[in-house]
Amino acid sequence: MKLTTKGRYAVTAMLDLALHTGENPVSLAEISERQDISLSYLEQLFAKLRKAGLVVSMRGPGGGYQLNGAPENIVVADIISAVDEHVDATRCGGLGDCQDNKRCLTHDLWMDLSNQIRMFLSEITLADMTSRLDVRETADRQSRKRIDFISHSHSH
Repeated sequence: MKLTTKGRYAVTAMLDLALHTGENPVSLAEISERQDISLSYLEQLFAKLRKAGLVVSMRGPGGGYQLNGAPENIVVADIISAVDEHVDATRCGGLGDCQDNKRCLTHDLWMDLSNQIRMFLSEITLADMTSRLDVRETADRQSRKRIDFISHSHSH
């Protein structure tokens, strides 16, 4: 499977953004801290997500990012393709030149798998993800970790 770190981190960051969307934009520094993703990497990803129209940026003090639209209208597949990822289970990138410039024996199987994964990721929205109990519990734990960190660093 060629779902790389880029695609995984983009989905994670967008889910974090969906979970923490309120009146104020969410800073990349906050996402970086909660998700342990480097700030410079997030900046690269969010430039692509903004270009794809999935997020909007707010400048100035208290600036950051917000989803561009409702979480129920943003599907996981769009996030992955926004950061130039392609879900592909074939070795040939879907070209069919896997063996001596021709199809290998299992080419169609891996093409079918790729299509199933694409369909699966196209049916899941950020709203679906944020409504999951396990996702909410993890988000609460990550937010508490941040509060503990802030209170410890101010008490010294």
